[in-house]
Amino acid sequence: MERAEPPAAAYERRVLLSAAQHCYLRVRLELPDGAARPGAPQLKQLVVAALRELHGEVGAALPVDVLAYEEKSLSAILRVVSSGLVKLWSALTLQGFYQNRRCAFRVLQTSPFLLALAGNSRELVLD
Repeated sequence: MERAEPPAAAYERRVLLSAAQHCYLRVRLELPDGAARPGAPQLKQLVVAALRELHGEVGAALPVDVLAYEEKSLSAILRVVSSGLVKLWSALTLQGFYQNRRCAFRVLQTSPFLLALAGNSRELVLD
């Protein structure tokens, strides 16, 4: 007698890569002491210039918004479409000069949710 194989279970595999339309980055610009500190419009120009330098005009056309900028600490929250996250991150990482002086962008946090950038558990101080 032959054994009948049970029917294979039918299932559908669904992979959701990124449900969010935008990604948010908390970045900090590091400049040498005594260097001119950029305002929010200059920071946006620096980001677009970094995208243009690495990815050309296609990269410069990537919609990037500066949602918040703190000139004192040179930190900002940027919003970019999810498909452009890698382009933006790589352009910021390779940006090396601001007004002919050395600089560096540090990506501190990234998230598909803006609320996730509201607090940082590593900087939490308990009384």
